[in-house]
Amino acid sequence: MNPHVLDSPRAPGVPLEEPTRLGPELLLSVAAGRLRAARPELAARCDLTTPQGLLGARAALAAEAESDPGGPHLVVAVVDRFHLPRWVAETCRFALSVPRERAASWRRDFTRTVFLAGRPDNLAERFAFDHVADDGSAAWAGPAPQETTTALRRLLKTLDASRELSAWSPLTIEVPGPAHGGASRPPLHRDLYIATAQVTISQLLVQVNHLLVEAVLDQLIAPGDRLTLRSVPRLTGLALPFAALRVDADPRRTDALRAYAALTEET
Repeated sequence: MNPHVLDSPRAPGVPLEEPTRLGPELLLSVAAGRLRAARPELAARCDLTTPQGLLGARAALAAEAESDPGGPHLVVAVVDRFHLPRWVAETCRFALSVPRERAASWRRDFTRTVFLAGRPDNLAERFAFDHVADDGSAAWAGPAPQETTTALRRLLKTLDASRELSAWSPLTIEVPGPAHGGASRPPLHRDLYIATAQVTISQLLVQVNHLLVEAVLDQLIAPGDRLTLRSVPRLTGLALPFAALRVDADPRRTDALRAYAALTEET
């Protein structure tokens, strides 16, 4: 999967707050809006009116990363055990801990995150993690220039979880932290819709991770908020007031985009 994902939680100029059906035009607008917001100088050089144009922008991003001596800013997540509700909560907790300056650089590199398979407790003496889940099921290092995590990435293999998650009954988690921990608003309740049809756990981690961390950086998710996790085969056809939307290329359809996850306005 290309690390430079062209997505947008809340694309500028796209009124996601009103109930909207997720058709191809909206997905394209969201993807283009994400690129314009994060890298306006690149967007100005690319035709973002077609999926082919977005693929061209992706190629330009990949070439730029290859030529950067330090590499893009990224996060390395080491995962030992995956339990969706716990992982969502800890991902939010980690994103909330990222200092503003480091978050800005990470955002410019599209919140790139590499998922590796390993046991954080076995690595603690050799590597410094920025956040470790309370139960030790996962740990995060970064965001930082790619070169700073080279040794860790060479030691461990990319997480390969090729099975799909079965549908689950809606369940609600609370975002860790004080209910008013620095937020300028009272806690909210949102629905987090996750598409599961033909999506492996590895893909789900990548897609939902981007949605969650960018929603945290945009202050759409704050400590004390409640998120109800809902599974759907596909998001297409849903008509809801979305606050954030995760869009990426559809690997099974050339030059097509797909919505992988969505965060609603307050329910």
